[in-house]
Amino acid sequence: MLPYHDSRLTRIVLIAFFLTLAAYAAYEIRGLMSGPVIEIENRVMEVSEPFITIEGHAGRIATLSMNGQTIPVTEEGDFAEGYVLAPGYNHIVLEARDRYGNSATREIEIIYTPSTSSGQAPTSSPSASVQ
Repeated sequence: MLPYHDSRLTRIVLIAFFLTLAAYAAYEIRGLMSGPVIEIENRVMEVSEPFITIEGHAGRIATLSMNGQTIPVTEEGDFAEGYVLAPGYNHIVLEARDRYGNSATREIEIIYTPSTSSGQAPTSSPSASVQ
């Protein structure tokens, strides 16, 4: 039988190991508790261009969709998706889901007023960004 020596160093190492394990578990549970996040600016706006780009950042997500269609997201969580506006009121819904089934929704309301000059039909112009 080997002799057992109660070592102070052994206790310190075990305590440090279990504290590190508890901190990591708390970090992972944070994502489960808080759910996904969608960050965008200008959630209500009026534009005169028919094409805009919806841009923003999404955190802690598995999928992101715009009006029901999945859109690509970078590794960092940034996204940019083009959208063609109908004249008048446009309602865009962004929905993010995480791997645990939690979801977050952001709505964007845009009023598109075509700019006409000399009675001509509106022409395509550079895109406006919604961030």
